[in-house]
Amino acid sequence: MIMNTELDSRLLSLLVCPVTKGPLTYDREAQELVSPRAKLAFPIRDGIPIMLPDEARALGD
Repeated sequence: MIMNTELDSRLLSLLVCPVTKGPLTYDREAQELVSPRAKLAFPIRDGIPIMLPDEARALGD
């Protein structure tokens, strides 16, 4: 079963990009945390952010 879960705003304010240590933005539709500086999108699976660079999707220019 796939759930469309909301990411807690308090959790989002605490998380930073593991590569750049910079801020992340929440893409609700894609269920990803996006690091514009690293050009990576980290997936959110079952409400849990997967903050591993190897699991991130590279963003195009």
